[in-house]
Amino acid sequence: MTDSSAHEAYRLARDFLVDSRGDHDKAVASFEWPVFDGPFNWAHDWFDVIAAGVERDALRIVEEDGSAASYSFDRLSRRSNQVARWLAARGLGRGDSVLVMLGNQLELWETMLAVMKLGAVVMPTTTALGANDLPDRIERGRAKCVVANTADLSKFDGIADSLIRVAVGGTSDGWLEYPETSSESDEPLPHPGTTAQDRLLLYFTSGTTSRPKLVEHTQVSYPVGHLTTTYWLGLQPGDVHLNISSPGWAKHAWSCFFAPWIAESTIFIYNYARFDAAALLTQIRANDVTTFCAPPTVWRMLIKADLSGGPGTLREVVAAGEPLNPEVLEQVRQQWGLTLRDGFGQTETTAQVGNTPGSEVRPGSMGRPLPGIPIVLADPVTGLPTEGEGEICIDLSQRPTSLMTGYVDDDERNAEAMAGGLYHTGDVASRDADGHIYYIGRTDDVFKASDYKVSPFELESVLIEHPAVTEAAVVPAHDPVRLAVPKAYVALSAGWEPNRETALAILRHARAKLAPYLRIRRLEFYELPKTVSGKIRRVELRQRETDDPQAAEQHEWREDQFPELRA
Repeated sequence: MTDSSAHEAYRLARDFLVDSRGDHDKAVASFEWPVFDGPFNWAHDWFDVIAAGVERDALRIVEEDGSAASYSFDRLSRRSNQVARWLAARGLGRGDSVLVMLGNQLELWETMLAVMKLGAVVMPTTTALGANDLPDRIERGRAKCVVANTADLSKFDGIADSLIRVAVGGTSDGWLEYPETSSESDEPLPHPGTTAQDRLLLYFTSGTTSRPKLVEHTQVSYPVGHLTTTYWLGLQPGDVHLNISSPGWAKHAWSCFFAPWIAESTIFIYNYARFDAAALLTQIRANDVTTFCAPPTVWRMLIKADLSGGPGTLREVVAAGEPLNPEVLEQVRQQWGLTLRDGFGQTETTAQVGNTPGSEVRPGSMGRPLPGIPIVLADPVTGLPTEGEGEICIDLSQRPTSLMTGYVDDDERNAEAMAGGLYHTGDVASRDADGHIYYIGRTDDVFKASDYKVSPFELESVLIEHPAVTEAAVVPAHDPVRLAVPKAYVALSAGWEPNRETALAILRHARAKLAPYLRIRRLEFYELPKTVSGKIRRVELRQRETDDPQAAEQHEWREDQFPELRA
């Protein structure tokens, strides 16, 4: 049985934020996190209640070949009951961890709901992960069960023999077959009795360091915490929401699971093997998508495509994952008449800062603190709050529901992250007099050149304004006079050659747009290294400059090679 008081408390908080759309100040001033003194389980107390008997689409999936399938709220509720009963009969119970390695397919949503209904723990894992990474995740996450597609089963050879192993999409020796779940009853399950403090989700960070951190979330930190994400996205009941994100990463749970269903919206998925901007735009228009979230990388590719067909029924467009370049925002505004809104959050939290619907969007700003999130900027040296530039932190004296429990079995990292009564994000920003926050960079990305502080993001935003540049990463390169100078690693747009003429055009563009002390002094055409989740690994580029500067210099273009720039 669901807890009706828990459902009502949750609904009141949700409805308040939906009704506060367009009034950021009111939302921040009056929002309060719902408190659950008794049992709480989002799948039982929220999803099953809103889904019962509702035939409206909860999930719609369109494949690259045009085939499509839709699944109602009621169907997903009942199917997840069957999957949960089947898993329970095979020994899975409250507190057990389940490694889920699935793509954007029906079984992913069924499995996540089912695991939640048992009070078990979901450990989402990207299908891009290799066999070498799995033993560490299985061990640190204390996995008891794994659910994976047949194509990925060989990755588990010899490392998952003792687990409950479930194969989706085919058969294999030693693996249970997912279709067997349909033999179970689809009647509601007993409430597992989970409380707010119980573990629900385990996420490995994307690995910009050598050993990914293991983030723990509770029954409320994501399921309730994503009320902030719902508000930032501007979701309303009945919306059709598209988010470009791969399963296994936290942003997928943000916008392809919790936030849309918190709002009682439809999750829309378009599966493709290779990104095609024109095809994506066609699907957005054909499926009446109303809200769309994508990382800046996707937006940069979209604005290079033809946007003249208009936005269809889109009402809200947002970007997340990395800072949003002002050039992208301006192009969307000019061609679609829509305001592309930026936001900020982490695997460790839900959305923390954002430009919310109806709010003024100031160029370069990622918005203001979201309801229930006590943001402070702290001096990176002293750790004390500052009015100027500082590290984005959360005040733990007003600890929000949306913050992780911590990093599993990692006291050192926890102490560092929670030092001085603050949660430290590791990101640096500035704030204007009206509370708008402007991203500067990761604490380890910002560097000095000729004693001037350089924010790579600021320089990269200028670089991508040039049509030759699809993506760019700026890092310090050693210089005997200036100690360090800005060097740009550039990924070229289609149709541009990595030659002297292109280098000159880009350097000339940057020279015209940047102050002399911020000038790009060196440039190299390079395939940018990225994490599995798609974030640029500037740390690897910095290491390349440090470890083997001669190799780094071999293929770069320097401004002193171009007399034309001095003319």
